[in-house]
Order: sequence, then structure tokens, then C-alpha cells
Amino acid sequence: MRLIIEENDAKAGLWTARYIVARIKEKAARTDRPFVLGLPTGSTPVETYKELVRLYEAGEVSFRNVVTFNMDEYVGIPEDHPESYHTFMRKHFFDHVDVPAANIHILDGNAPDLQKECEEYERKIVAAGGIDLFLGGIGEDGHIAFNEPYSSLVSRTRVMTLTPETVAVNSRFFDNDVNKVPKQAMSVGVATIMDSHEVIIQAFGHKKARALKHGVEGCYSHEWTISALQVHPAGIIVADEAAVGELKVSTYRYFRELEKSERL
Repeated sequence: MRLIIEENDAKAGLWTARYIVARIKEKAARTDRPFVLGLPTGSTPVETYKELVRLYEAGEVSFRNVVTFNMDEYVGIPEDHPESYHTFMRKHFFDHVDVPAANIHILDGNAPDLQKECEEYERKIVAAGGIDLFLGGIGEDGHIAFNEPYSSLVSRTRVMTLTPETVAVNSRFFDNDVNKVPKQAMSVGVATIMDSHEVIIQAFGHKKARALKHGVEGCYSHEWTISALQVHPAGIIVADEAAVGELKVSTYRYFRELEKSERL
């Protein structure tokens, strides 16, 4: 595992976006096959999306040969709802870059058969050749995507019932009214994410510090699904200074020195 520590979320987003672009270019240099990118929503990746859009507008990258799979979507709200993840992705990324519409994959929370939709999503990922890089965030309780605490670490895309804590946190997007927040969502599983060739999990702010501590220093456990990254061969956590506030000093120094040595 690598732990990249940046001063703030803006600098962390910059690092992440440039890393993603470098990976897209590296694959394009050796094959015509598309780069398959897993994407999240929420406040955490916004700075990354801003920088990806800026790099596209500056002519430094094209997304024409990129295939995307989003992590999740709420169940039961229209795609054009202001807080649907379809809307979020259009607003922050897809409407500003050249990803072909046919290359964009987001779960349909209004599908007539939700289980079939989840199974088909997994098949599409396999058909695309697997995910090259999956970008995600972390919840205050350590969840990744909507894989809440005690989700199976070998889980696949499925319908999830959201915990009261997650509903409460997400209510800020729904007029701070928990009654307006969908109680279910469709989400890729922990194993779906971990099957990716690379995984980047972002963690910003002091509210994520406890979860990050468990993810980096704690046990491999379904109590903290972020801990699954410990066994990934190419897992990266990108955090700001506030999010690493509960790590041991020795842990902090280790990862700081590791990154310094690799940049020499």
C-alpha cells in the first residue's frame, strides 16, 4: 500500500488527476485497448474532476478511448434528479470531456429487475477487460462505495440497504432531511473494486481520520471495508493532512519518507 499525504484536498486532487492521466497515456502508448476507469461521486472527488477537466481543456489528455464504470447509484430516484449520481457525473465530469456516451456505465436504480442489473454490470466490467484503475472515497465509518461496515470483503455488485449513519451524512445533499434520502442503493462490491489493476482511495478532512487509521494500521476486517486495500497489490490512499491526524507518528514518518525516496 502507498499513502500519499498532501497538504489539502486541492493538492491531493491535483496529484490524483495527474496520476490518472499518466496511467491513461501509458496504456495508450502500448495498446489500442481502452483504459477502463472506475469512478466515484460525492464531495471527495470534486477537486480531482476539476483537474481532469482542466487537463482535457489544455489538450493534455483525451478520454475518447476511456470506458467508465461508476461505483454506485441510489435506488428509486429518477436519473435526472438533482442528487442522482447520473446528474452528479454529468455536472462534474462527463459534460466537460470527450468520453463517448456509449463508454459510460452507471447503474440504473430504476431497473425493473435490480438483481439482473447488478449481474449485468459485473458482466460488462469483465467484457471491458477489467478495470484498470478504480478511484474511490471513504466514509466516516470506513466504507468504500456503499459497502457499509460488515459487508463481505468478497462481495459483488448488489443492492444495499444504507445504514442510518450513511443516510444522516448524505442528508446534507437532500435539504438536511433524512426522510428525503433514499434508503437503498446499488453498489459495486468490495471484490469488484479489489479486482481492479489499481485502486486509489481518497480521504480528506478530520472526520475521515478514524477510518483512515483503521484502514492503514488496523486489522483486515469487514468491520472497516477500507481495510481490504491492505491486500491489494497496487493500492494507494491519497489523503490530506487532516485525514492522517490519528496515525501513529512512526506510521506518518514511514510513508512520508517512502514517498520522498521514490521521488528521488
